[in-house]
Amino acid sequence: MPPQLTAFFQRLGAGLKGFTAGQRTLAVLGAALLVVGIVALSAWLTRPVLTPLFSGLQTTDANGIVEQLRKDNVPYELSDGGSTILVPQDKVYDERLKAAAAGLPTAAATGYSLLDKMGVTSSEFQQSVTYKRALEGELTSTIEAMDGVQTAAVRLAIPEKTVFVSTAPDTTASVFVQTDAGTTLSSDKVQAIVHLTSAAIENLKPANVSVVDSQGNVLSTVGGGTAGSSSKQASDYQNRTSDAVRAVLDRVVGPGNSTVAVAADVTGESAQQKSETFSNTNGALPLSESSKSEKYTGTGGGAAGVLGPDNIAVPGGTTSGNGNFDSTTETKNNAVNKVTEDRTIPAGAIKRQTISVAVSQAAAGGLNLVALKNLVTSAAGVDAARGDVVTVEVVPFSTSAADNAAKALAEAQANAEAEKQAAFFGTLITAGSILLGLLILALVLTVILRRRQKREPVDLGERLDLEIMPVVPPVTALPPAPATSAIPITALPPLPGPTLEQMEVERRRQEIDSMVAANPERAADYLRSLMDDRQPA
Repeated sequence: MPPQLTAFFQRLGAGLKGFTAGQRTLAVLGAALLVVGIVALSAWLTRPVLTPLFSGLQTTDANGIVEQLRKDNVPYELSDGGSTILVPQDKVYDERLKAAAAGLPTAAATGYSLLDKMGVTSSEFQQSVTYKRALEGELTSTIEAMDGVQTAAVRLAIPEKTVFVSTAPDTTASVFVQTDAGTTLSSDKVQAIVHLTSAAIENLKPANVSVVDSQGNVLSTVGGGTAGSSSKQASDYQNRTSDAVRAVLDRVVGPGNSTVAVAADVTGESAQQKSETFSNTNGALPLSESSKSEKYTGTGGGAAGVLGPDNIAVPGGTTSGNGNFDSTTETKNNAVNKVTEDRTIPAGAIKRQTISVAVSQAAAGGLNLVALKNLVTSAAGVDAARGDVVTVEVVPFSTSAADNAAKALAEAQANAEAEKQAAFFGTLITAGSILLGLLILALVLTVILRRRQKREPVDLGERLDLEIMPVVPPVTALPPAPATSAIPITALPPLPGPTLEQMEVERRRQEIDSMVAANPERAADYLRSLMDDRQPA
């Protein structure tokens, strides 16, 4: 390890030794929070962006693809109940190519591709069944392409052609659809599915197509059309009528101040009617005309008399004389108009309906009930001859439901606000913990640096005690000598030599200087150890 790092860790350890138990605990907690925050932030920043690799997979296909991802050490996640596999965005295309090379996902052959696998030895039954499966597969893929349809299945009942029956039964079809979550097929889309299926199959009428959704609702029945059963038709009619009446009442008395209930009685059976009508145009010339006239005049024998009882001629009842006969016959062929009409009466015809309208008493001040009833009658298409009944009443409305709804809404808003505050405080606590860790770390480093600067002088024996210094005797002034006389020379006393203690101090000093020059790091460590020994307990 480099000496700089060694010295840093030694200083850090020396600084921590000087902390109290509480300071050490805070330092450890701050360092731990700092490490956890750094790790969490790094994990969040380095998390790869996941993209769907495949969706709508079968269980066997998903298992094979997951095994391939494990073999390639590619991280993945499963969603939608295991039918969707998510992988990092930069691995999507590589893994798709590898899955395609391995034959995954193994999509079953559908549609007209089934006919490619038929051999020359296929029987007539196999050919007919395969052709029907191909039609079903093509219709299924087409219906699944519609917006809102997740999966679909089509089953065809095509009667076998034979010469031993005079009339063959009609071709029928059943369609099963599963919609997306929260999606409901409208009547237009149901009708589109019906006509799409009927137009693709020979001799398949739209009335012979049945459509059922995944919830068990009959959207179209065989012979009943796309309206479904009679109860479904009654429910649809009641909803349409209620919406029309409510739209009028909301503009008159305001939203929430009225309620509408519609009960409709509809027919549950369908019928077919055939009628012929003949008519003649006045003033039109006849197509053909003929007349025949016969006339006879003359005398003859005894004329026929009158017969009496038991076919016996009455005596004297006969006369004789001249006879006359006159006959005219006229035949005229006129042009006749003939109208033949075939009608199919579906189920769901309205036989009778009743409409009940309740208006809040608080909003009905100055309201004309007769005019309001007329508006409801017109909006609902009421037919008095059919026996329809409309009732409009002004009653006090209960506000408990509205109060409960307002209370629930207020609680929901309060819960949402509390969740937002909790999330905000959680983020604030996390940020504060990281900041606190940084502050504690900075405090630790500051204390260590301050302790490093506060060094005490080390007595290495260089200071000499003044008491052991030799005392030099004062020099006395010599008396002035005469100018002419010679100056006598006196010898000065010799200086005293160093003592043994001074020599020992000098020797130690030289050893320390040589040690510092030879190994400065060791000398610094020695000095630090001396400083630690001088620390107060």
